[in-house]
Amino acid sequence: MHPATRAHWQIHFCVLLWGFTAILGKLITLPAMALVTWRMLIVVGALALVPRVWRALRAMPARLIAAYAGIGVLVALHWVTFYASIKLSNASVGATCIALGTAFTALLEPALTGTRFRFRDLALGIAVLPGVALVVGGVPADMRAGIAMGALSALLVAAFGSLNKRLVEHGDALTVTGIELASGTVALVLLAPLADLLWPGQGEGLFALPSPRDTAYLLALALGCTLLPYALSLVALRHMSAFAAQLAVNLEPVYAVVLAILLLDEQRELTPLFYAGVAILLAAVFAYPLLHRRTRIEHADMLAASEAKGTLD
Repeated sequence: MHPATRAHWQIHFCVLLWGFTAILGKLITLPAMALVTWRMLIVVGALALVPRVWRALRAMPARLIAAYAGIGVLVALHWVTFYASIKLSNASVGATCIALGTAFTALLEPALTGTRFRFRDLALGIAVLPGVALVVGGVPADMRAGIAMGALSALLVAAFGSLNKRLVEHGDALTVTGIELASGTVALVLLAPLADLLWPGQGEGLFALPSPRDTAYLLALALGCTLLPYALSLVALRHMSAFAAQLAVNLEPVYAVVLAILLLDEQRELTPLFYAGVAILLAAVFAYPLLHRRTRIEHADMLAASEAKGTLD
C-alpha cells in the first residue's frame, strides 16, 4: 500500500475513534477543565510505563522538547474549549464546529510550515462555512455560546495541527504524544485559578478523584480515544498535509451525531437545517481526495510529457 494511501486510512480510523470523544465528554460529569486534565494525565501515566518513550526522550534535543511542549499547551486549550462547547450546547454541535478548522488550516498551514499556499484548499475550507452556518441555524438560541466556543476550539486545532506537521519528522510519535500531553496537563493545572475567574466552577474538581462511573468513561476516553488515535495521527501526518488531515476530521461530527442520536437521543434538539449542514460538510470531505487525485494525475502527465520531450531533444 502506498504510504499516502495508508496515511489516509490511518487518519480516518483516528476520526472514527474521535467520534466517541464528544459522547464521552457529554456523559462525564466533570467540568471541562477537570475532564481534560484527567484525560491527559491518564495518557501520560500510561506512556511513562513505556521504556521506548524514555529512550527517545533522552536522545531528543532540549529545543525540540520545548517546541513540542508549547504545542501541547495549544492541544490542552483546544480540548478545554471543545468540551466547553459540548457542555454549553450538545455533543453534535460541539463536534460539528470542528469543521471550521479546515478554513483556519488552509490559512495557517502555509504560514507555519512554509509550504505553498493552495487556493484550492482555501476554497474547500470556505465551502464548509455554509454547512456550519446551517448547523448554527439548526440549533436553539441558548446553544450559540457553545458554537462560539467551538469556533475557538477549531482555530486552536488548526494551529497545533499545522505545527505538528512542521515538526512531526523529528520525533517518535509516542514520545511526542507524551511530551505534548504532559506539558498540556501542567498548563491546565497552572491556569486553573485564572479559569475560575473567567468561568466560575471550571477549576473545581481538578484534583478531586472522579466517581467510579466517570473513571470508567475517562479510561475509555484517554486510552481508546486519545492515546491510540493521537499517536497514529502523528504517524499519518508524515505522509499527508495538515489540511488533508483536518478535512478528514470533518467526518467526526457525522460519527458524533449518529452516536449522539443512538446513545443520547439528541435528535429532538436538532432541526433539518442541522442535517443539511452536515451534508455539506460531507460533500467537502469527499471532494478533496477526488480533486487531489486529479491534480496528481495532471502532474504525472506533465512530468511524462516533459521527460518525453527531453528524450526527443
